Amino acid sequence: MPERLKKRAMRVVGVRQALRAVREDRADTVFLAMDADARLRQQVERAAREKGVPLRLISTMEELSSLCRVDVPSAAAAVLKNTQAAD
Repeated sequence: MPERLKKRAMRVVGVRQALRAVREDRADTVFLAMDADARLRQQVERAAREKGVPLRLISTMEELSSLCRVDVPSAAAAVLKNTQAAD
């Protein structure tokens, strides 16, 4: 699953985008950085739990941004359902 984080067409990065994907039933799995702001973590955790989306914890925002191949630290990311496009 983490390899799908590397492909832009298969994921979204950032708390807002991850929350939107969860709420719109487009998220397959959510990744959340443990060192993110507590309020942001709670929002993402609650949304994922309510929608039954698996949540995977990542140690740091830097580690998550590296998995996603983005240059800025990221608190959350979501792998999208049923995407077949390649990066």
